[in-house]
Amino acid sequence: MPLNLLPVTGSLLKCLKSFHCIPRRGFGSGAASLSSVGLKGRSCLTLKDFSSDEIKRLLWVSGDLKHQIKHEKQYLPLLQGKSIAMIFEKRSTRTRMSTETGFALLGGHPCFLTSQDIHLGVNESSTDTARVLSGLCDIVLARVYSHSTLEELDREASIPIINGLSDLYHPIQILADFLTLQEHYGSLSGLTVSWIGDGNNVLHSFMMTAAKLGVHLKVATPKGYEPDKRVTEEALKLSKQHGTQLVLTSDPMEAAHGSNVLVTDTWVSMGQEEEKKRRLKDFQGYQITMQTGSVAKPDWTFLHCLPRKMEEVDDQVFYSSRSLVFPEAENRKWTIMGLMVSLLTDYTPQIAMPKF
Repeated sequence: MPLNLLPVTGSLLKCLKSFHCIPRRGFGSGAASLSSVGLKGRSCLTLKDFSSDEIKRLLWVSGDLKHQIKHEKQYLPLLQGKSIAMIFEKRSTRTRMSTETGFALLGGHPCFLTSQDIHLGVNESSTDTARVLSGLCDIVLARVYSHSTLEELDREASIPIINGLSDLYHPIQILADFLTLQEHYGSLSGLTVSWIGDGNNVLHSFMMTAAKLGVHLKVATPKGYEPDKRVTEEALKLSKQHGTQLVLTSDPMEAAHGSNVLVTDTWVSMGQEEEKKRRLKDFQGYQITMQTGSVAKPDWTFLHCLPRKMEEVDDQVFYSSRSLVFPEAENRKWTIMGLMVSLLTDYTPQIAMPKF
């Protein structure tokens, strides 16, 4: 009797290699349990797929690499002999520089591919590209317009895929944001973060992450610019599961009230240039100023993933001692390094687990 054999796809190979097709859940909060969290072989398309302990593990590894390399001046060639394909459909300063210099600093070889170098889904299908790159490098970071492109790459590749930004999520930005807040406040649990601006990909990643770290989230968006409904439904479930608050409003001052952290982002993302005039009108009253901060907690700070425009936040806040935007930008490097090391190796942090 003939056997019916399943086709060996890139996704199946990835699952067999890592045994992590299903996100690991239910770890405790202690150092011992975080030490047992393994992420090697996983992809990172969205932090929705990562448990509380898995996110904490990523932050721990990132902080460890920062300490070992920046402060202790150690050379850690953890990615020696490995290469990364960096696919950029959309331009970037922080994503390119952090990934390219970070991978090289760890001993690996980064390969930068623009839309002029690789016509993803045009001259060659995303399926074929994923299979080709799986034989040529060890990991792919893709910064794309459509999240479905990442899903197709991940489905067909046998190596990890990292979301460098898509229309739906920006997970590597949020890792940097939470490392920055952990460093500044000493812990994350119990903080209140207020998002004041567009219901975009960065906000979506905050919504998939905050509750898992014990962080309350208050969101103010103009009517018509609310976050994706499916993301909101999932965020409400996470908030209930982890005992945190999720507040949705159209009033910036209501969102800022009692907050530790005020966050905003561009009002006009790449690809939305034709909407600029209407968007600037619709976002009137959403600029973050010292007046916005006057209703926040005394220790309030400010984050922005950059690049920043004056209409989003004034100079008095942006260049003040409350602004963490430049440490936040630097931490893009340490967190992408922590993520790449975690997905490609079994590295164990050398420093004590920080308080979350």
